[in-house]
Amino acid sequence: MLIGTFVNVQAAEAVTVPIKHDFPTREEQILALKTTREFDVLVIGGGATGCGCALDAVTRGLKTALLERDDFSSGTSSRSTKLIHGGVRYLQKAIMKLDFEQYRMVKEALQERANLLEIAPHLSAPLPIMLPVYKWWQLPYYWVGIKLYDIVAGSQCLKSSYVLSKSRALELFPMLRKDKLVGAIVYYDGQHNDARMNLAIALTAARYGAATANYAEVLRLLKTTDPGTGKERVCGARCRDVLTGQEFDVKAKCVINATGPFTDSVRKMDDQEVPNICQPSAGVHIVMPGYYSPDNMGLLDPATSDGRVIFFLPWEKMTIAGTTDSPTDVTSHPIPTEEDINFILNEVRNYLSVDVEVRRGDVLAAWSGIRPLVTDPNSKDTQSISRNHVVTVSDSGLVTIAGGKWTTYRAMAQDTIDAAIQAHDLNAGSSKTIGLQLQGAEDWSPTLYIRLVQDYGLESEVAQHLASTYGDKAFEVAKIAQVTGKRWPIVGKRLVSEFPYIEAEVIYGVKEYARTAVDMISRRTRLAFLNVQAAEEALPRIVDIMGKELNWSEQKKKEELEAAKKFLYYEMGYKVKSDQLTDSSEITLVPSDIERYKKRFHMFDKDKKGFITILDVQRVLESISVQIDEKTLHDILNEVDLNKNGQVELIEFLQLMSAIQKGHVSGSRLAVLMKTAEENLGQRVVIPVDRSGGGL
Repeated sequence: MLIGTFVNVQAAEAVTVPIKHDFPTREEQILALKTTREFDVLVIGGGATGCGCALDAVTRGLKTALLERDDFSSGTSSRSTKLIHGGVRYLQKAIMKLDFEQYRMVKEALQERANLLEIAPHLSAPLPIMLPVYKWWQLPYYWVGIKLYDIVAGSQCLKSSYVLSKSRALELFPMLRKDKLVGAIVYYDGQHNDARMNLAIALTAARYGAATANYAEVLRLLKTTDPGTGKERVCGARCRDVLTGQEFDVKAKCVINATGPFTDSVRKMDDQEVPNICQPSAGVHIVMPGYYSPDNMGLLDPATSDGRVIFFLPWEKMTIAGTTDSPTDVTSHPIPTEEDINFILNEVRNYLSVDVEVRRGDVLAAWSGIRPLVTDPNSKDTQSISRNHVVTVSDSGLVTIAGGKWTTYRAMAQDTIDAAIQAHDLNAGSSKTIGLQLQGAEDWSPTLYIRLVQDYGLESEVAQHLASTYGDKAFEVAKIAQVTGKRWPIVGKRLVSEFPYIEAEVIYGVKEYARTAVDMISRRTRLAFLNVQAAEEALPRIVDIMGKELNWSEQKKKEELEAAKKFLYYEMGYKVKSDQLTDSSEITLVPSDIERYKKRFHMFDKDKKGFITILDVQRVLESISVQIDEKTLHDILNEVDLNKNGQVELIEFLQLMSAIQKGHVSGSRLAVLMKTAEENLGQRVVIPVDRSGGGL
């Protein structure tokens, strides 16, 4: 395996439960939920912890069910920093405050980090992270802290940390701010594709025989009276298939509440009077172009202006920056705010060279995730709360797992199932999930993508993406990839030109229980998290393919398209992008610039109407022998047409140029097209009209 030289995971005793070659269809899973007389364990929640509980239970031989009211990983589990880590800052707190609980959590997380890298090597890998140092006295201070991190990891240390000179640090991270830099320390943590990892856990549980269903909402808990004690006991749940509206009961000896931020709402289904134990905290992340960071080196800002920690990491050939940490209300649809986005951008500016202009317009996607922190009544704010988990069993037998962090999902699941077995006297042995490989890991190797290129004629970038997303199941996707009709690649039609996602993944995604366009753009592929404009561009084709696979009517396809656009607009940062350029945007151009841009505008507005239309643009392009199809031109003008009246007014054009000058907007195709036309009027030129990154 890729990281076999770095970590040493002791595999648990072998699983005796047989594993199916494939997982059942969603329809078969719903039927199993309806017709099984009684399950041993019913898990509510399809995030990392819930799916981990289902996998732990089913591999111990327990008859297991899992219900998720939305999609697997639709909540917090897909909106993380994408790190598999012990938590450097938690170790710092443990040492500074002599807090043994924090130390124990870091130790456990480092063990789980090693296990997760081992059981899903296609979805995860070690990542070096640089901690730049700007004061001489900080070098030994941080070095001791990072070395302790290595020591706590013990034999499961990924690679030893090391110190870099100023020149070497700048060589590895050339975007770094040079002045006052004295050196840097590099340490290793893990990184993964969080939503795909969550899905891999769910699919593995399904292959071992767990009846798992997304879009299955729990309406209320079922209770029965214990004849021996006369007490009420939870014995299952009344649920509804969200896709069909059908309601049915799922009976179980034990019900587990693994609903993350929604922990208290399920606890109140059991007992209305129970006090809240969850204190939700919002964490916002942004995604920027890949050129903001080196391909294989992250950055840690250990002390931001308000005492938080910011990571700046390469991910899926982009750069991810975050996170914030602030109290929030529980919602299924958290929204990133402009304030949080600007806070992250300002912190990034503090660490990057003055030569690198950090522009608001370069934010390609932004999202907010809600961490389900366990309340500490003595805490002043959410940042000081540890991510420790707690397992509780109510008087009626409802088992709740709350708190914790992504990295420790497996240990959390083990503790939960141990508690469930004890509380409900279930007949099962010890946990078998240490070293248990997840979906796609079994026959994966770092060179698997080469076989995909050679055997199927896929582009190398697409093949690498398929191998790192599906592992050894990548061949199943390649088999259904469409022939392109080109000399190369032979198969694999891309959904959008600049990302390696192909149409065959949409068909395969439906098999992986995707049932909405949002499932496809955010969790089966990660387009929505990488570039919201690219995701929007891919939507019509995605909806067409899904419609064919799931027999959607034209009306249903229209609804899916609208729902996905709404998701991108509110939850993935499109709204805060559109707020950068509105009909009330201030124009801050100097008079000479205004005259220059007016002159450029009037080249297109020959009749002095005060606005330009598609016909005006076509006329200018024809005069320089350039042809662009009408649909593309419509899209180009629509990006700038703020009042959506089918034309771009002079004021809108000046607002656009002002926003570009301030860095609030980048990659405007109309601005590039008009500038290029002005410079080359009278001679034939090639005018670029590809969406250039699509900044928010």
